[in-house]
Amino acid sequence: MADLVIDGCTALVHDRHGTVGFSAETSVVIRDGLIAAVIPSREAARTEAAERIDGRGLLAMPGLINCHTHTPMVALRGIAEDLPIDAWFNDWIWPIESHLTDRVVELGAKLACAEMIRGGVTTFADHYFAMDRVAAAVAESGLRANLGWAYFSGQGPEARERSLDFALRARGAADGRITTSLAPHAPYTVDDADLAATAALAAEHGLLVHIHAAESAAQTATSVRRLGRTPIETLRRAGLLDGDLLIAHGTGITEGDLDLLGAARGRIAVATAPRGYLKFAWGPTPLRGLAAAGVPVGLATDGAASNNTLDVWESMTLTALVQKASEGDPTWLTARQALDHATAQSARAVGLGERVGALAPGRAADVILVDLTGPHTRPVHDLAATLVHSARSGDVLTTIVAGRVLMRDRRLLTLDVPEIAAELEAELPALAGRRDGGPIQEYDA
Repeated sequence: MADLVIDGCTALVHDRHGTVGFSAETSVVIRDGLIAAVIPSREAARTEAAERIDGRGLLAMPGLINCHTHTPMVALRGIAEDLPIDAWFNDWIWPIESHLTDRVVELGAKLACAEMIRGGVTTFADHYFAMDRVAAAVAESGLRANLGWAYFSGQGPEARERSLDFALRARGAADGRITTSLAPHAPYTVDDADLAATAALAAEHGLLVHIHAAESAAQTATSVRRLGRTPIETLRRAGLLDGDLLIAHGTGITEGDLDLLGAARGRIAVATAPRGYLKFAWGPTPLRGLAAAGVPVGLATDGAASNNTLDVWESMTLTALVQKASEGDPTWLTARQALDHATAQSARAVGLGERVGALAPGRAADVILVDLTGPHTRPVHDLAATLVHSARSGDVLTTIVAGRVLMRDRRLLTLDVPEIAAELEAELPALAGRRDGGPIQEYDA
C-alpha cells in the first residue's frame, strides 16, 4: 500500500550520467516519506494507495533548494534600497539586526517558509542568528532545512561555541528534516584562528561549514591588498577546503582560486544568488570555471532584505541569462544545465546529494507539481526551456516534503499567512526605528 501516488504526470528525471530528461505518462509512488518508484502510469494503476493525485497536465520534479538565505530577513524586505553594500550593511541592516527579537526572527522565518513553499522550494540552507526560532518555524512549516547559527569573531569565543552547540543539538530535529552546519560569517569578520578552529570542529563532528566568501571582486581585491591573499586562500590556510564547505556568492573568485577549489580535498560547493548581485552591481559567480574545476553550484536567493524575494525559480532563470551575458556565449548556460543546478547540484551543495534533488527510488519524497497548461507556457516545444524561461514560481500547484503535502492547488496547509503577517507587521514601526542602534559589525571589506 502506497501512501500517495501522483498519476499521469510528466516527470523530470536524471539518467545514470545525471543528465536531465523527461518521462511522460509517469507515476510517482510515495511510501513512508520516500519515493518508492517512478514508473509508467499503466503499471502504477495496479498500485493501491491511501491517496492519489491526478497529475495529468502537470510536471513533477524534485523540489527546489534555496542553497543560501537568511529567512528572518523577510522582516527587512525593502527597508534599504539603492545603496552601496557598505552603507546597506553599516547604516541599515546591521544596526537593525543588533536589536532583533527572537519573536521577529521566528515570524520572519515563518513568512519566509510560506513564501518558499508557494514557490516550490522544499529545502533551504539558512545562515542567521537565533536559529532555535528558525528551527521552530521549519518544524511547523514541514520544510527541510540546513541551519547554521552565524557568528563573528568580534562577538567573542562564546559565539563560535553557540554555533557548535546549536549544530549538535538541532541536527536530526523535525523528524530528521533538519540538518545543521557551522556558520562563521566571512573571512573579513571571522579571524584566522576562529576559521581554523571552525575547520577542526567541523571535521571532529562531521559538520558542513556554511560561509560567505569572495562575495565580490572588490572584496577579493581588498583582501589581497591587506593580507596578500584572496578570501579563498584564507579558507585554504584555515583548513576549510579539506572538509565539507558551502561558499555563498563567490562572485570574486579568481582564476587562481579556481585551481585551489579544484584541488581541494573536501567537498566544496558554491551558492549563487544572481538577483542581489545585479542590485549591488557585482559581477556573476563564475559558473563555467567552477564547472571545469568540478565544483557544484547551487541556486540561492540570499535574504529578502537584499534580494527582495525568495523565488528560487527566478534565480534559475536569472542564472541562465546572466551567465549567457557575462560569458558572451548564447550556448552557455543551457536550460538543461540550469535545471541541473536547480536540482542535483543544489542538493550536493547543501550536503544532501544522496537524499534529495532527484525523483528516484530511495530519495526523500520532496516533490513539486508544476502546471504547464497556462497560456504563457504553451505550446511546449522544449520542456526544459519552458521550465526555465516561461514557467514561473506561481505555476507550482502542489508542494510535497517527505511525502507530506504542504500546499495543494496553491492552498497552504501548514502555515497561516494572514496571521503571521499581521503579527509581524505590528512589529515593523519599532523595527525600522532600531536603525539608530550600533551595528553588530562594521562592513569594511
